[in-house]
Amino acid sequence: MEKLKNYRPTEKEPFMNDRQKEYFRLKLLAWKDEILKESKLTLQALQEENVNHPDLADRASSETDRAIELRARDRQRKLIAKIDAALQRIEDNTYGYCEETGEPISLKRLEARPIATLSVEAQERHEKREKVYRDE
Repeated sequence: MEKLKNYRPTEKEPFMNDRQKEYFRLKLLAWKDEILKESKLTLQALQEENVNHPDLADRASSETDRAIELRARDRQRKLIAKIDAALQRIEDNTYGYCEETGEPISLKRLEARPIATLSVEAQERHEKREKVYRDE
């Protein structure tokens, strides 16, 4: 991200020009790298703590911690898959466009959630539909 360090995409430039695509590509890669580093540290911690606790309460606490860590790792794995999908969309020139409407996703939204596949409006409609199904 060094070469685009002071760059921020703006609405004044053409949407998803090469510079914007490179900016988001680097942002996604940095995020993925950060997740992988955290995951590696978590794995090391789990391996180091793989100790038999004679005390039942300590063992139960350790098992609970381990289960929480494994759930977090599963979420990270899913997030990496979404990051990889976003990187592929950049390659396919479909990144930044709503999968539902084909309209551009706002730069503000992409900045906050670079893996977004729906515009804010489409996401809200999607969430309302989900809520209706859950409430039935």
